[in-house]
Amino acid sequence: MRRCLNFNSEQVQCVCEALQQKGDIEKLAAFLWSLPPSELLRGNETVLRARALVAYHRGVFQELYAILETHTFSPRHHTDLQNLWFKAHYKEAQKVRGRPLGAVDKYRLRKKYPLPKTIWDGEETVYCFKEKSRNALKDCYYRNRYPTPDEKRALAQKTGLTLTQVSNWFKNRRQRDRTPQQPNRPEMMVPAQYVGSQPGLAQSFLPNAYYKLQESHYLHGNP
Repeated sequence: MRRCLNFNSEQVQCVCEALQQKGDIEKLAAFLWSLPPSELLRGNETVLRARALVAYHRGVFQELYAILETHTFSPRHHTDLQNLWFKAHYKEAQKVRGRPLGAVDKYRLRKKYPLPKTIWDGEETVYCFKEKSRNALKDCYYRNRYPTPDEKRALAQKTGLTLTQVSNWFKNRRQRDRTPQQPNRPEMMVPAQYVGSQPGLAQSFLPNAYYKLQESHYLHGNP
């Protein structure tokens, strides 16, 4: 028998938020169970997020999907809800297959079960960076592979990334460009507008293997 507690909507939100932040899923589930059905069906976002979290931890994934697909959530909660969406699909697939999922398995599941628009702003995310952020980073990189601390801070503010994320991106990108790769890979090609403004820039982006091939070519007397 459901035991209904007498809370107003503001109190319900406060309790749900506190229990979610604490990570006490059992108490959160018990609290939701104590609420009258009218409160659960009212569509309050805090209650909906609490219900989604409880559904995930209890393995009631169809209820989780229904909550996420039929209600619109604030952008500040999108990341957490997206994680619930994908992790639920991973768990379902892992149970069916009877083995842990690899990176390729998870990638295919993300493609098979794209995020609903209720928890996604529609902007593509690659390697955890949104496309606008990646474009801003690449634009700066083509101009200067070693930005100053002030430039990094400006980039962090522009892209919404942390200073550490910006610094790591430049470090990893420089390392990747130093690693021998295929000359015609898209990421190795420098946009024409940057080549014209900085002579020799395009050459600096070619992989080391290319120069070794050229050196060998001339050492053997070929024109």
